[in-house]
Amino acid sequence: MAPPASKNRRRAKALAGALTLSLLAPLALSQSAFAGIFLPENGGSPNAAGIKTLYILIAVLGLVIFIGVEGLLVYSMVKFKARKGATAAQIHGNTQLEIGWTVGAAVILIFLTVFTFIKLGGIQNPAPSQIDANGQPVASVMSPGSNLYADTNMPPPPKGSASMNIDVIGQQYVWQFAYPGAENVYSYVDMVVPVGMTITLDVKSVDVAHSWWIPALGGKADAIPGYTNKTWFQIPLNAIKPGQHRVVFNGQCAELCGRNHANMYGRVIGLRYQDWKAWYARQAADLKAAKTDAAKQRAALNAQQGQ
Repeated sequence: MAPPASKNRRRAKALAGALTLSLLAPLALSQSAFAGIFLPENGGSPNAAGIKTLYILIAVLGLVIFIGVEGLLVYSMVKFKARKGATAAQIHGNTQLEIGWTVGAAVILIFLTVFTFIKLGGIQNPAPSQIDANGQPVASVMSPGSNLYADTNMPPPPKGSASMNIDVIGQQYVWQFAYPGAENVYSYVDMVVPVGMTITLDVKSVDVAHSWWIPALGGKADAIPGYTNKTWFQIPLNAIKPGQHRVVFNGQCAELCGRNHANMYGRVIGLRYQDWKAWYARQAADLKAAKTDAAKQRAALNAQQGQ
């Protein structure tokens, strides 16, 4: 019969294991942590599809190499395992084999480099919009670039193609979006855009480093104080299904930016162009009314202080 101290140690180990598992399981099963269980999310913009293609190629190639190396290692362990009385062969190297695996590794790296640069060929050219400046579908649209671009000198969309530039401003702990136009419309948390139009983003920060990330619309773009990083996306016209009036893509800050980092969510809401115009008009009217009310209240306070 085991002594009580041994039983207590076993119970303590079992309890510690169960506690560790209970703490790690929610983290491992968190959907926001996966952003796609194995493959990156995509489907919201052509740049996300390009990132997925590159990811699949590199992952499959890495898996093949891993299986080959580990398989050879296991085979060697079984085939050449130590036997009683056997003397290990003294091998000083195999020049042909060494040259072979060196050349093979170089060929793999060259292939990955060439394929990556082929996929990134349109990286500096955001896709032409699927709609014109009036929201009408464009009859002929060039095949959109399929990759994300995040840099400080991204060129504009093709000349003559409708587009919209939005300032993405990170601050502890919320995203602000400033839209073009004399009305100075802005919003927080929710970025509202017309589907089919190429959206270019100027990503900035007013305090610490943040990272703009909507997984289904592409990769991350860092928001760094003092810098303006650029990226783009385009939600396809057919993203809004019949019977629906909008499509929503969720994300959040991907850079640890302070104690409330986990609550710094962001959404991109795609609307049909006419619905987006109506939303924009409502936002402009609400902001104008708020400014008018603020001015009246400020005048009233000044009048009271002057009495």
